[in-house]
Order: sequence, then C-alpha cells, then structure tokens
Amino acid sequence: MSDPCYLGIDVGSISTNCVVITPGEEILSEIYQRGDGHPITSVQQCLAQLKTELPSRFQVQGVCTTGSGRILAGAVVGADVVKNEISAHARATIHFHPEAQTIFEIGGQDSKVTIVRDGAVVDFSMNLVCAAGTGSFLDSQARRLNIDIEELSAGAMLSDNPTTIAGRCTVFAESDMIHKQQVGHEQKDILMGLCHAMVRNYLANVCAGKDLKGPIVFQGGVSANQGICRAFREALRCDIIVPRHNMVMGAYGAALIAARSRIEKTRYRGEKAVT
Repeated sequence: MSDPCYLGIDVGSISTNCVVITPGEEILSEIYQRGDGHPITSVQQCLAQLKTELPSRFQVQGVCTTGSGRILAGAVVGADVVKNEISAHARATIHFHPEAQTIFEIGGQDSKVTIVRDGAVVDFSMNLVCAAGTGSFLDSQARRLNIDIEELSAGAMLSDNPTTIAGRCTVFAESDMIHKQQVGHEQKDILMGLCHAMVRNYLANVCAGKDLKGPIVFQGGVSANQGICRAFREALRCDIIVPRHNMVMGAYGAALIAARSRIEKTRYRGEKAVT
C-alpha cells in the first residue's frame, strides 16, 4: 500500500521551487532551481528530480501551484488547486512562525510585503515595474563588478563603513557605484552600500504606508543574502527572522494548501507532465 504525499510548486520569474510533504506536513523533498526563462522546462526538470528523490512508496494525492507562473504550471502538471503567492507564502510563514506579523518576500524580479494579524492576512503590497527593490538589482550590480551574488553577500558583511549609493533605480545606482569606485571607496563598502540602497528602495516603495510590526519574517531567494539581512536589521533596528526553508516557502505553503484541501481524487498528471 502506498503512502500519500502532497506537492507544492512555486513558479516565479527567476526560480521554480517544489516541496513534497507528508499528511503530517513534514517535508519529504524540496528543490530550488533557477528557471532561466523557461518555466515549463524548469517545472518538468523539478518533477523528474522528485521522481528520483521521492521514495517509491509515496504517491502524490494532491498538487497546488503558486507564483507568477501558477496558471500555466497548473495546466501542465494537472494541479488540483491554483493559489496566489501571497496566500502560499503566508500559509507557510504562519505554520512555522505563528507569531509573525510582517512578511518580507523578495524574489528575482518582484517583491512583496504581507501584513498578518492574529494568523490572518490583513494587508499586502507588491512592487510595480521598478526592479530596484528586487534580486535583479543586486544581480546586475554584481555583474558590473565581475563577481557572483555569493561574493557580493560575503563581501558586504566585511564592511565597517558602508558607502551611500543612490538606489532609487538600477541606472542611477550603477552610475553612483562607478563614481564611488573612481573616488577610491573600497569594494566591500560599496557592496554593503548597494544592500542598503536596495533595502531603502523596498521600504520606501513596497512598504510605503504599511504598519510594519515584529516579528518580521524574511523569505524568498534574496533572503539568502547576508548583506540584505544585515541592511534590514540596521534600517529597522530590530531582528529579522529568516526561516529554515526560506528559499522554498511559497512551495511549502502550496503543499500545505494541497494537503488541507480534502482532495478526493487528484488530477496530477505524474510522469505525463514530464514528457
């Protein structure tokens, strides 16, 4: 007899994330994978990887897709539930940190803030067209400096005197960064300055008018960047919680939604979705 499990798939602008949980909501498998502009291929690759990682005794009984590509991915895999990313991320955060009152979620090309009170979402906001408060802002500056994003994160943490960088858009930031290099600022201070610039942009635009109360949970791909975490702590003068599964919280929340949806017979296409 097979054991049931539930699959959550989060298809974002940059990455595709999959999480499989038991009926007891324990994680059996999790995958974070860059999409490289091909979301369907990325979903299929994740499912193929899950097939090799998931013990054969487990059978998927329900699937929920979320993220910006949730509708297309849902059609490909045969999702039983399609849910927006605000709901999915909040569900995961409240599961791990029921005391949370504010959720920061920053991905490659979008960013969000969600306000939670008494375990329920009461308000949220998303970035519009500006990328200066998203991961792509840091990616573009890292490429300009000929370093990878991990080096940017580590280098920023070495700074004792961050340089002030104009961060209201990527064009101004790059021009200001070049100027600061030319006048002799150290790279570590420029890197931390870039982190502060991104956080200022995020707080001033995405979080404008929002009641930011702690505990604050920070998740999404950018939450892995130690420089950004430091910048948030310094800007808000409070602790920032980065959850254990910070990179795949949307997928975990989607899996929770699937598990709690009382699905009688799944529409999941299984191996057919991979071919």
